[in-house]
This record gives sequence, structure tokens and C-alpha cells, in this order.
Amino acid sequence: MDTLFRILKEAGGWNHGLHLHIENSPYMALVIEAMDESGPCGLPAISVAHYGEQNGDAMRDPEMCFELGVAGGVHLDPFYFRNDYVGVEQWSRFIREGQYVCHIQLHAEHQRFATLWDRNLREQGFAEAFARQRHQHA
Repeated sequence: MDTLFRILKEAGGWNHGLHLHIENSPYMALVIEAMDESGPCGLPAISVAHYGEQNGDAMRDPEMCFELGVAGGVHLDPFYFRNDYVGVEQWSRFIREGQYVCHIQLHAEHQRFATLWDRNLREQGFAEAFARQRHQHA
């Protein structure tokens, strides 16, 4: 998750008001924002999403939610995936009836997808696009 960490570091780190909108043509904008609620382990959480539009509605393509963990080194641990274009919404880690639940296989799939997505964001230059945007508005 090096690309997301580079962007978060450039933005000054996680905070309750975090909201980043990164334009990087020809790709869909990337939105990174702090979530109001903690993740399933009670840690700070962020939403990362590409947004498209269909019939005037914002469409996540995809959105993933991560907890920001520090045990064993700073890391992002996924717990949610959604893609509106294909009608998929998945929770791999959550609280049900006061108990922590982890769907191990689905969580592993979310981790693999997050790693691939982060690599794509790096190759598409999103960290550099954010740095350019930030310096243009400074």
C-alpha cells in the first residue's frame, strides 16, 4: 500500500477531516477520506474510491475501506469492497452481535485486490498527481 501511504504522508497523515480528491486524467478521480466511524477493530478508517457517473448517480468503481493499523508497522487492513457497476458489496471483517467476524478467504481476496490496486495507482501516477495538485493550490 505504498502509493496510498505516500499520498497520506504528503497530505499530512490521517485526521478526522481528511478528504482528498485527486484528478489524474485520463483516469477516474481518486477520493480518499477519513470515515466517521472506526473500523471493526476500533481503529481509524479510511475510504478509498474511484467514482464514475451513471444516469446522474455517483458510482463507486471500486470503493475499499481500510483500518489504519500500527501494530507490526503502519499498515492498511481492508474490511469492505464495493463496485456499483457490477452490484458487488462485500464485508470481509465486521462486528455482528458484539462479536468480531472475519471471513478469512474473502479478507485475503480483499488484501490481494488492494495490493494490485495500489500498484495500479502507482503506475498511473496518482501520488505524483496529488503532489502537483497540492503544490498548485499552496
